[in-house]
Amino acid sequence: MVTSQVIGIDVGGTAIKLGRFTADGTCLQSLIVAAPQPTTPEAVLALIVDAIAQIDPDNQTVAIGVGTPGPADATGRIAKIAINLPGWRDVPLADWLETKTGKPTAIANDANCALLGEAWLGAGRHFQNLILLTLGTGVGGAIILNGKLFVGHQGAAGELGLISLNPDGPICNSGNHGSLEQYACVTAIRRRTLKEPIELGFLAQEGDAAALTFWQEYGKNLGIGLTSLIYVLTPQAIVIGGGISGSFEFFLPAVKAEIEKRVQPLSRVGLQILPAELGNFAGIVGAAKLAWQLYSGF
Repeated sequence: MVTSQVIGIDVGGTAIKLGRFTADGTCLQSLIVAAPQPTTPEAVLALIVDAIAQIDPDNQTVAIGVGTPGPADATGRIAKIAINLPGWRDVPLADWLETKTGKPTAIANDANCALLGEAWLGAGRHFQNLILLTLGTGVGGAIILNGKLFVGHQGAAGELGLISLNPDGPICNSGNHGSLEQYACVTAIRRRTLKEPIELGFLAQEGDAAALTFWQEYGKNLGIGLTSLIYVLTPQAIVIGGGISGSFEFFLPAVKAEIEKRVQPLSRVGLQILPAELGNFAGIVGAAKLAWQLYSGF
């Protein structure tokens, strides 16, 4: 008897990743395919269906989970919007895939999938209450409370990078001014230093004083932003992912110092701040977990 398996899918603007997983999280096969250009919903659907046939030629999978670069509705059926993908507004992606494959399908925001992955097999696996920040082109976020992903009544909760840090700061694509994202994303680092984060990381490794000072200031701003999140959510752990997390060791001390200074001890008892462990693999791992939850009913 063949053990049941699921497929986890991570949809991005340049690549679409797929993995076939067993119930214990073992990835039996993975596949990365270039995203169609333009990345319209119909073109992505066709590509996913073809890729599923490649990764599951013997039709052994029982469910599908998909992470999309934007919010899904609270039921995990509709991709509400993906601002960097053309035509992605209220796309009934779960219905489409179920019709094409005959397999039950659930979708979620890609940051939510990343946190599900880290909570299942990565840095968050020992915690029931945790949050994730992904530091990259933007600052994404996700929340797990009492072991369950929290998405809010409309499915759009967890936009942790959009909280206000400075009311007079740079304007954000969200319409906010001075959001945490505007101080912690790649664009913010370029604006401030005229350098790429990876370059600043290399310089810090070499002991460059200016780079080390920059990461201290970066950590201070990130710590101030995390202060608000800690007071509201009192997580057991904060997982930091995304490309900028490669310099975690250089900004972590300032993050911790700011939190210790600003957050009363009762709200941060036992709090751990951890680097993500799954890297670019987190999305498909979390999408697979989403599929298992759908298949098992919880």
